[in-house]
Amino acid sequence: MEKLKIGLLVGSLRKESFNLKTAKALMSIAPRSLDLELVDISKLQFFNQDLEEQPTAEWEEFRRNIKSLDGVIFLTPEYNRSVPGVLKNAIDVGSRPYGQSVWDSKPAAIVSVTPGNLGGFGANHHLRQSLVFLNMPTMAQPEAYISGASKLFDDTGTLTNDSTKEFLTKFMTAFESWVLLTRQSKN
Repeated sequence: MEKLKIGLLVGSLRKESFNLKTAKALMSIAPRSLDLELVDISKLQFFNQDLEEQPTAEWEEFRRNIKSLDGVIFLTPEYNRSVPGVLKNAIDVGSRPYGQSVWDSKPAAIVSVTPGNLGGFGANHHLRQSLVFLNMPTMAQPEAYISGASKLFDDTGTLTNDSTKEFLTKFMTAFESWVLLTRQSKN
């Protein structure tokens, strides 16, 4: 069986980001059929339609990379009950030019990770609204709201909380099934 290429988009640029640590944990526990890779969104210029006439090299590379993926997992903190601007910018860059969105029909999942108690519920659902518009079939269950993130990792960034690791393993197994199901429905 060929490996499914899955992109991880992390909505936090912080070097010690809990979302980045979670993305790396997902990479270590993913089913063997999934090839997970981090997609760097830190160098994307702010979306400006004027740049569409001559898109930047970073935009073009990002779009090619997303287009080559079999699925996408978004990892997001919550900023003011929404997603960070850098993640929204990546979504906007990939959605243009109009009618040529690289997101179209890509299976997706969302993991929101925060040190707070609500696990990024607002950001998770706000992001789901955007993904509906982008025609990204987004996995409904299990939902992933990871709270108390500051207590889940050791000093090296390794996920040490067994119940969170068990949940994320089940999440990745469900996502594998989701990607396969959405691929079947296309054929």
